[in-house]
Amino acid sequence: MAIAMKLKFVDVIQDGTFKNTYVNGKKSGYKFDIRLSYYRGHFLSVIDTLELTVDGEKVKKEDITFCLREKEFGLSQLHDLVSEFWPIIEPATIKVFKQGGLPEGAHEIDFKLVFHSPYMPISDTEYMPWDSSEKKTLTIAE
Repeated sequence: MAIAMKLKFVDVIQDGTFKNTYVNGKKSGYKFDIRLSYYRGHFLSVIDTLELTVDGEKVKKEDITFCLREKEFGLSQLHDLVSEFWPIIEPATIKVFKQGGLPEGAHEIDFKLVFHSPYMPISDTEYMPWDSSEKKTLTIAE
């Protein structure tokens, strides 16, 4: 794979969106919003890497849900979502299942998102990768 290009158009991890989630009154995990740091939107099928580490602990892929326009997708589904378009002005929500959620306070979020640009071929089989990742400290307040 070629070196991924990275241009910071926006903060990928959106401030003020980091919250615990609840099911039947019990903390079931947490969520935060992200934006695509690029100059145009893309279909979800171009996402090649989506990884999350919180407070130094890598989150299992099966515990992450990608949410866009009230639809929820597991990470293993993204490659096949050729008709789900993510506009640059619209945030997506990352939901994480974690029994008990996260404690109040600051948490270091290391979010890795790499996608390929389908109209920028770099070989017969590869397309230009773009890095839309970010590391940020966010605070959960109950």
